[in-house]
Amino acid sequence: MHKRLMILALILLGTRPLNAAQWQGPPATPGLGRPASAAEIAKLDWGVMPDGSGLPAGAGSVAQGERIYAMHCISCHGQGGLGDGGDQLAGAVMQLTDEWPEKTVGTYWPYATTLFDFIRRSMPMTRPGVLSDSEVYAVTAYILHLNGILAADAVLNASTLKDITLPNHEGFIPMPH
Repeated sequence: MHKRLMILALILLGTRPLNAAQWQGPPATPGLGRPASAAEIAKLDWGVMPDGSGLPAGAGSVAQGERIYAMHCISCHGQGGLGDGGDQLAGAVMQLTDEWPEKTVGTYWPYATTLFDFIRRSMPMTRPGVLSDSEVYAVTAYILHLNGILAADAVLNASTLKDITLPNHEGFIPMPH
């Protein structure tokens, strides 16, 4: 019965079933996308380490970051980073040791450089990589400001970002080398 329904569906869809001699097996690839060019690979072949190595040139202020956040981030992360559809970035009332901990940049993340790297690689979610390095510095500055880590007049660059120590810096066990 099941085989008859499948054959009927194939006929109705204008497709004839294959016999065993016609079947060539599944395709080698799903047939999606295209091979990346060397230039595309080079654009993504970088990484920012916790010590700041790999940070690019550029700079951004808290004020610039607030404007960029309003354009690219607020729809998911909410006003003031308080969360909406995306994660809460700031405004934690409960700390990690409380009964209902809130994992925000200010309470959970160990390195400010990791925040920069994550934003640069992954945000905004609908168009990752669209922000310039200076815009990423600015958004990072704004998020750190929302968490009480940077002053409102702060400017981030490779030198100033790597020197920031987040509150949960000692909260993770380092991986052995």
